[in-house]
Amino acid sequence: MSEEDLNNLKRRLEFTDDEMKIFMENPKNIEILKKAPDLGNKTIIVEVIKSHGCDGEHKVGDKFYFNGFGNLLTKLSPKRICMSALSAAGNLVHSATTLLWAGQDPNKMPFNVAGCSDVGLECGGWGNIVMELKVEERK
Repeated sequence: MSEEDLNNLKRRLEFTDDEMKIFMENPKNIEILKKAPDLGNKTIIVEVIKSHGCDGEHKVGDKFYFNGFGNLLTKLSPKRICMSALSAAGNLVHSATTLLWAGQDPNKMPFNVAGCSDVGLECGGWGNIVMELKVEERK
């Protein structure tokens, strides 16, 4: 990374000089920073593939968008997202970002589907949604 990029990172993380030194001494962070440009070109998409009785009104085809670092892209995602859906999506996104940092293809992840924590009407809840993860190159 360039000195300018490192200074931008330091500013974004609100690190002191001492904290930045500690950060840069961790070999794992150096490896991640080397992959940062590639991760910046990825979009992680979690799409609703099944929905019934969802109080958050999530429908099949709704998509939650994250960047390659796992940050929710709020301008591309629905205006409101149920916390149960976001929590389940978070586990998928974390797995995908870990695979990206390891240089692996998260689209080959065998368990790329998750459901919200509402157990559905038949089990005493209200509804349930199921979501599937895929990763695309940023357009």
